Amino acid sequence: MDIIRKVKAGERINFEEAMELYDLDLFELGELADARRQALHGKKTYFNINRHINPTNICKDICKFCAYSASRKNPQPYTLKHEEIMEIVDDIASRGIKEVHIVSAHNPETGLDWYTTVFAKIKAKYPELHIKALTAAEIHFLSEEYNKTYDEIIDVMIENGVDSLPGGGAEIFDEKVRDYICKGKVTSEQWLEIHEKWHARGKKSNVTMLFGHVEERKDRVDHMMRIRELQDKTGGFNCFIPLVYQTENNYLNVKVDITGQEILKTYAISRLVLDNVANLKAYWVTSTVNLALVAQEFGANDLDGTIEKESINSAAGAESSNGVDLNEFVGLIRNSGFEPVERDSLYNEIKSWK
Repeated sequence: MDIIRKVKAGERINFEEAMELYDLDLFELGELADARRQALHGKKTYFNINRHINPTNICKDICKFCAYSASRKNPQPYTLKHEEIMEIVDDIASRGIKEVHIVSAHNPETGLDWYTTVFAKIKAKYPELHIKALTAAEIHFLSEEYNKTYDEIIDVMIENGVDSLPGGGAEIFDEKVRDYICKGKVTSEQWLEIHEKWHARGKKSNVTMLFGHVEERKDRVDHMMRIRELQDKTGGFNCFIPLVYQTENNYLNVKVDITGQEILKTYAISRLVLDNVANLKAYWVTSTVNLALVAQEFGANDLDGTIEKESINSAAGAESSNGVDLNEFVGLIRNSGFEPVERDSLYNEIKSWK
């Protein structure tokens, strides 16, 4: 097939060709993606030692796919105090954890100052700790809530110690699907604009894609193409993270889980389409650890990290509430035939766990 020849030759593939890749045999597709992965990273699989903090689940938006925000399906609202957040940060810093990942809901009561103050406290006490915080959806929410431009919000984040943006809030860029699953949230164009502005300041970010719900294959490929287009302009994306939709406790009512084969095909196609994004993450929180390990053979070169505590996806059924043990994590990567490499938040290598 011509598409196989193009992929092997390293030529850029278009939308129609990317759609054709879904028709390939799973293992044939996997071989193509694995060859691309090995050309970029060899047998290295990256991870970092990180901690997620989700400060509040009170949200003005009602996304149909969300089981995290306080609602009829999750009637337990909470907001952490700054002191509680700092206790968590003190603990992780004492144990050498290098990244804190702070994302949560769109809570009108925890405003811009509430966030920037805690960021500044963390950075003042632990300047070496990398703060990855606030999705583009949260930035859009704060922009609307305080009548400030995206530039103003971004600048105050940087001034108070935020080092990089997570990739959340991207969901699926197709506006018809987006209108159905998260009406009223940041639009696809706004999400991309915010990340472009972040990149313009010399900062890095990630980008996600939520799949396995009501979207179609064409929507996934369209999503990848838009990422590739922005990456050609800015070069600011560190990593692409396909997130597998979690079916429990939300309003989408998807009855049948996406198959493992479809997940692996989507990882592989992501690796082949996104020729300008260096890293592809199999986020074990949503895919399960076992499938993430298999995904290493289908283009994925990053498994995220130890996480320790996670509230958003676990509320929808993911088995991630208490993270994963570091030694176990390293052993799983090694036993699957790959080389575990600890990285920092910007993909600088720290240690090879041979």
